[in-house]
Amino acid sequence: MIPKETVDKIIETSRIEEVVGDFVSLKRRGTSMIGLCPFHNERTPSFHVSVGKGIFKCFGCGQGGDSVRFIMEHEKATYPEALRYLANKYSIEIEEVENSPEEQAVNDRRESLYIVSGWAAKFFHQQMMETDEGKSIGLSYFKERGFRDDIIKKFELGYSPDVWDALTQQGIKEGYNIQFLEDTGLTIRKDNEKLYDRFRGRVMFPIHSFTGRVIGFGGRTLKTDKAVPKYVNSPESDIYHKSNVLYGLFFAKKSMRDEDNCYLVEGYADVLSVHQAGVENVVASSGTSLTIEQIRMIGRFTKNITILYDGDEAGIKASLRGLDMILEEGLNVKVVNFPDSHDPDSYVQKFGSAAFKTHIDQNKKDFILYKTGILLKDAGNDPIKRAGIIREVVESIAKIPDGIKASVFVRECSSLLQIEERVLISELNKIRLGKIKKDNNSYTPQNQPDNIPEPLAPELPGISDTDENQEKEIVRLLLNYGHELVHWDDITDTYIAPYIIANLADVSFENTLCTRVIDEYKKQLENGALPSEQDFIKHADHEIADLAISMVSSPYILSENWYAKRKIYVRNESENLRSTILGGIFHLKKRKVDRILKKIRDDIQAETDIDNQNILMRHYLQVKEVEKGISIFLGSVIVK
Repeated sequence: MIPKETVDKIIETSRIEEVVGDFVSLKRRGTSMIGLCPFHNERTPSFHVSVGKGIFKCFGCGQGGDSVRFIMEHEKATYPEALRYLANKYSIEIEEVENSPEEQAVNDRRESLYIVSGWAAKFFHQQMMETDEGKSIGLSYFKERGFRDDIIKKFELGYSPDVWDALTQQGIKEGYNIQFLEDTGLTIRKDNEKLYDRFRGRVMFPIHSFTGRVIGFGGRTLKTDKAVPKYVNSPESDIYHKSNVLYGLFFAKKSMRDEDNCYLVEGYADVLSVHQAGVENVVASSGTSLTIEQIRMIGRFTKNITILYDGDEAGIKASLRGLDMILEEGLNVKVVNFPDSHDPDSYVQKFGSAAFKTHIDQNKKDFILYKTGILLKDAGNDPIKRAGIIREVVESIAKIPDGIKASVFVRECSSLLQIEERVLISELNKIRLGKIKKDNNSYTPQNQPDNIPEPLAPELPGISDTDENQEKEIVRLLLNYGHELVHWDDITDTYIAPYIIANLADVSFENTLCTRVIDEYKKQLENGALPSEQDFIKHADHEIADLAISMVSSPYILSENWYAKRKIYVRNESENLRSTILGGIFHLKKRKVDRILKKIRDDIQAETDIDNQNILMRHYLQVKEVEKGISIFLGSVIVK
């Protein structure tokens, strides 16, 4: 048996375009990649890979799924075999274990740590939002820093009371095992007797895992006492390893894929301010030196990193050498400096979102050229220092695995350093020849199977007497936009999924598969969770997973030429989500109402008793009024 944490790591690490690309020649088209389907014979590509969603879908034969599903279908492998294939491809070690009582106890313990951490986050947030101390100290601090309510809620910010054991005593009262409180670092035991809270009297920044579960905390004191450390962080635990965590990654990963870039900042407040400014693809190393694990984690979503530095030159120079490992991983690095000792947080708070984005666009520089400029400024006219700089810069260039890219930087740095290009190339070759390269971890794919399945004819849509198409549209809207916030006329921002479910409480779905998805949404919402498209794409029920993949995939994209060449702007449904969602709801309701009206008309014709006919007619007119209201919204014309 492969441990669950290893399975999660394999799935999180696998990049769908790389896995599929081992077998299919892919070309980029818009936000997707396309190729000839490996599961049926075709001449025109109908096989799409969505990098952002991590799935493939063939609109010819209907095959679809994630990386594991692709290997299972293509290589005719079992689920464990597909996992082993991907683990081998990404050099992930698998320690297969029997599900013994001891191992089950370990898994149960890890889950308990997750549960305790999640409870603590809710405790801190509740203390800040509902107690006088929390409001006057914690909430007022975040408000003074300029953070909106939606950001405070989204990142689950909180406050730990300035009491020795407030969280500990509440945890014991609610039945949480004190050992788990200690193991997560929330509670500290002194002299084997006294228990007290690690984070007392601090504003709290929960740290989320890749999948959104709380795994640790950062706590900032608001006291001016220099003897009190400004920040206290959770210690290492079975669920929290700081070298493998990036603050804000859970909230940034989708935007990182969409924007094909990651902004890297230093602290919690930087992430919050930049995210609030509308730049959501931002993460922080949480005050630790950037690690190779963190870089590889970014590399799963994008090959481009933009580092946002504050104005502290000493700190910048100290970190330059460590950033060479980003180049070694094949990522492109740009650097943006902020003036007058500003950091990203203070700059965006003072000058606003627009000025912040403009500053980034106008001041980003390639890391190698930025590093060369900083070191040259430091060396001045000292020839010994300049010689050292030349070698240090060439060492950075030698880290770049792409030969063409390296040669471009050699040419650029030759001009900056005022030294002949051939000298730099000679030094570069010396460094490269002096290295022992161990790059033999790549996996050679198995031969493709000889027997390719016969092509399956796609099901053609026809005129249906059911509500299936409208019901599937509701499922599509839930999966694609359920996590989005929309402002309605009479209430504040509301998540789309709960809104749709509440407004369809009086509607019964006929399609059993759609009903299962709706029931799953209801169940999750009742438990206080907001399921994402990935929860359904990776659902254990393959029928639900297949429906989800079909609903979030599309074979069509809008050509850029509509606007670039013809100046025709076509609105996207996501630009006005309010109308899109209401349209989906009302189209389904209209379909249901039309069928009710037809049933009443049939009953009237079949009814011979005049009194019963009058009752049915009144009912018909009542339903007709409902139809009229729906049709007005949809812009329909009632002709009967």
